[in-house]
Amino acid sequence: MPEQSKKKRITVVGGGTGSYTVLKGLKKYDLELAAIVTMFDSGGSTGLLIDELGVLPPGDIRRCLLALADESGENTLRELFEYRFEGGVSEHSLGNLILAAAEKRYGNLALGIGKLSKILRLKGRVYPVSLSQSQLCAALADGTIITGETNIDRPVGERAAINHIFLKPAAPVYEKAQEALLDSDLIVIGPGDLYTSVIPNLLVEGVSQAICDSPAKVVYVCNLMTKHGETDGYTASRFLQEIEKYLGKKVDYFICNKNGLDPQLLQKYQQEKQFPVVVDLDPKTEPRLILTDLAYQPNLIRHHRDKIAEVLVNLAAHL
Repeated sequence: MPEQSKKKRITVVGGGTGSYTVLKGLKKYDLELAAIVTMFDSGGSTGLLIDELGVLPPGDIRRCLLALADESGENTLRELFEYRFEGGVSEHSLGNLILAAAEKRYGNLALGIGKLSKILRLKGRVYPVSLSQSQLCAALADGTIITGETNIDRPVGERAAINHIFLKPAAPVYEKAQEALLDSDLIVIGPGDLYTSVIPNLLVEGVSQAICDSPAKVVYVCNLMTKHGETDGYTASRFLQEIEKYLGKKVDYFICNKNGLDPQLLQKYQQEKQFPVVVDLDPKTEPRLILTDLAYQPNLIRHHRDKIAEVLVNLAAHL
């Protein structure tokens, strides 16, 4: 009898809504999925829990758990994970509180995620990129140092451009995250805020090396819009340049959007000083570039989960 082909192993590296979107789309396919999630968020409910309980940041982990949770039949805990308390002293997502409780109860966040993954009937695995507490820092072009992810993410007034980012103190990779990278067929980096969601993973000791050592093909999914204070004026080639600088190697594929964006939505984004990422590369001279319609824009400009998943699955199928 012919040997059955193994499921393709796709690992998504990032955080925030970008990883959520990619994982939601990929979940529909027969794949072995893993999410490696940034652990350096410091704002909102997450920031309060770090200060109050000394736990690792749960916010991006929560999103990835929700993305991969089984949605067939009744999964009450999945619905509760999305509930957010409003008003009063503590405005927390219930999912964040559950993750904080799981970390305290089982000794570390990874063990807590393992317990919750079974309850949520996850269609994949979710790993924190590191189990060490560390602060994301940005060195600006004028020499200023900004400490804390939320301070980098939300600039107050005008400030100099980001020169580079780093972690303080250094953080080692979580070994199961490292193993997932080494065992992958396809590694997907992004989309997401370049300096606060995506590149922080590459700053963790052992991550870039694992990606370079892995036999997997590496895909970078470019953002649709620039982010004020982070990527003002960045073109697609600049996004790619920054990823490859921190990764230490060239990616195999670079996915960018080519469909037009809603003018009325663009006006709203312009008020926040956010603009469409100009694709300044040509697939005729840059064979790694994949140009396709990716934007989903009912009220916000986001990647379309099904379209991006289709592109990634097609790439994996030819490996």
